[in-house]
Amino acid sequence: MVTTTKDASRGYAPSGKDSGVVKPKGTPNIRGHIGLETVKMRSRKPDWLKVRSPGGLNYLRLKRLMRAEGLHTVCEEAGCPNIGECWEAGTATFMILGDVCTRACKYCGVAHGMPTNLDLDEPRRVAETVARLGLEHVVITSVNRDELPDGGAGIYAETIRRIHELVSSCSVEVLIPDFKGDEEALRVVVEAGPAIIGHNLETVERLHPDVRPGGRYWRSISYLGAAKRIDPRILTKTGLILGMGEEFTEVTQAMTDLRAAAVDILTLGQYLRPSSMHIPVARWVSPDEFAELKRIGEAEYGFKHVESGPLVRSSYHAKEQAREVEAGTPGVIQEILEGDVLAPAEVSFEFVQLEVGRPGRPIQGAQDGQDQHKQ
Repeated sequence: MVTTTKDASRGYAPSGKDSGVVKPKGTPNIRGHIGLETVKMRSRKPDWLKVRSPGGLNYLRLKRLMRAEGLHTVCEEAGCPNIGECWEAGTATFMILGDVCTRACKYCGVAHGMPTNLDLDEPRRVAETVARLGLEHVVITSVNRDELPDGGAGIYAETIRRIHELVSSCSVEVLIPDFKGDEEALRVVVEAGPAIIGHNLETVERLHPDVRPGGRYWRSISYLGAAKRIDPRILTKTGLILGMGEEFTEVTQAMTDLRAAAVDILTLGQYLRPSSMHIPVARWVSPDEFAELKRIGEAEYGFKHVESGPLVRSSYHAKEQAREVEAGTPGVIQEILEGDVLAPAEVSFEFVQLEVGRPGRPIQGAQDGQDQHKQ
């Protein structure tokens, strides 16, 4: 069982953080919830969200191995509901670059704060653990390390190379941060040769500034478009978390925007509130709605694959996706947008930050005929 701190001044975090100083994530209230009747913290979950507590032999073996090697998994840090199923099957998503994130996303169970160390030996230990587990496909993700010049891109690349050297038959999927829109950092990761490069959009455009204050909507989308330009053979992937207050039409608009960047794979899952310090659940999305969104995403918007369901997370059934999905060609969006635009959490209080709209739409207050983005 994972215990969490209840000291709001220190911030939410699973106990035992050893790679940084934990800080609060800020208020759990967002503008998108004004007027909504959100789900109370202790409300009973629908039957379709109930899972068996983990504890099988493979689960315990994998947990011991992770602890022995000093490694982290997003399965544990983010409280993934599929941890029992995946770990029993011998698969896990490694979380590199520590266990404290420089960004304070309002939905995320990973601790926020200031990292205090960088483990240069981590790629070797991850690769050796992958070899000992005999994995055919591995997913590597990380916290954000905005204080590093390359955001941790070099560690990603070294981890990919080490895995390929030790287990040449193992395909590698990475779920990367946006590296603040740095194309050189993206290129470093892409050129290391992952089979899938993922970066999660997480939510719709309207909610994005409040839910993900360290990122930008179009930066995330265009980062995936740029990855496809750098290497058209690569599969690109993103995920949305539903139930945070979005409207159905906003989800389909996000699909339109993602397909403009030729994103191949989309995952859709239900938001589960990690603690009272995180934003409340706005609603429970039914399995039927998830099924309909899968149909729409594949049949109407052209995603190569949509993994959609209440308990779906980014790496759910990742091995099957890597084996069965074929990469599409680059899309309309191939250049990084908003790379030089500050995210809401980066804006100084002495200045006014204009909200940036979708490409081609004028900035509010700008002169007529001036476009915000040129594609």
